Amino acid sequence: MTTAESDTGAAVRPGSQLGELELRGISRAYGAHTALHPLDLTIRGGEFVALLGPSGCGKTTALNSLAGLLPLTAGEIVLDGRRIDTLPPEKRGFGMVFQNYALFPHLTVRANVAFGLKMRGVGKAETVRRVDAVLALVHLTEQAHKHPGQLSGGQQQRVAIARAIVMEPPLVLMDEPLSNLDAALRLEMRSEIRRIHQEFGLTTLYVTHDQEEALSLADRLVVLHEGRVSQIGTPADLYENPANTHVAAFMGYRNLLPLTVTGADARGATASGRGLTVRGAGSGAGKLTPGQSVMVAVRPEDLRIAETDEQALGEAVAEVVEYHGRVLHVEAVTREGDRLHLTSSGQVRPGDVLSVAVDTERALFFPQAAVPDPASQEVPA
Repeated sequence: MTTAESDTGAAVRPGSQLGELELRGISRAYGAHTALHPLDLTIRGGEFVALLGPSGCGKTTALNSLAGLLPLTAGEIVLDGRRIDTLPPEKRGFGMVFQNYALFPHLTVRANVAFGLKMRGVGKAETVRRVDAVLALVHLTEQAHKHPGQLSGGQQQRVAIARAIVMEPPLVLMDEPLSNLDAALRLEMRSEIRRIHQEFGLTTLYVTHDQEEALSLADRLVVLHEGRVSQIGTPADLYENPANTHVAAFMGYRNLLPLTVTGADARGATASGRGLTVRGAGSGAGKLTPGQSVMVAVRPEDLRIAETDEQALGEAVAEVVEYHGRVLHVEAVTREGDRLHLTSSGQVRPGDVLSVAVDTERALFFPQAAVPDPASQEVPA
């Protein structure tokens, strides 16, 4: 399918089949275990929304509940003003792209893509038109006569996507569709999925545990942790301003340092402990108080070897040095046994003693709940 042309000759993105989808407090429990706590989310037509989190966080449960494969424990799903959570999966009209492709091995690519249209009784001429359009969109016209076993993993995934979008669904649901591909194909298919989403005017809900994948594809991210929403926002929102240490860890803040605030003013805060001292000027740092426990989060790319006349946060011994082209990724160990992840454009060898530093605006401070001292707890009589 090609995009329409405007009067000026520029390509115009096709309109979405969906106006607005609302998840109103949807949850799913298995007996006493709640896999998904109440989730509120509004998805607008044309959006690409990613559910992000580790295994067991509730993202696939949310996807399957939306698809109708799992009944809701509570809440409702409203599509363009019409409640649909009471409908069976086939009546919701969503497209599904699975992790394992789920192609029919005995059918050709064309027959696989046309299968859903045939089951719905779509006329032959309309089926041919729509199948030809999506095969061209996913760059598989030349492979239309082949069977899935004759295709590469990336080509099979494109067949699965074509089979979903040929139905012109209001929403496409993708459940970790790239997890079975090698690293090079994952990068290639990431670009393909985003291109197809834009050119076909799709609305997409995408499940992944890969933060790079989510950041590169999505308009908005929903980070889940133990069945609860940790944060919802644009990739830039979550990347620059994670709401808590869980989101920070998922956004690449590999250095999470438990320290204690030793000073704070309007310009920021200073935290120390375990042989380290960090000055931070990030959001909310100036509101901390001395003695408060904090988790300081720093990205590896923001932690570096200190200049000669620069205030270092501490010292660490390089243990693992990895070559990554123009920079080295270094894993170093402090005297207290904490591991620091940093980058360096200069020469570093295992065993080198490094003074490390971070710019104040690159260190985020997250207040931590105080842990009661067991010795101070009263024992009931």
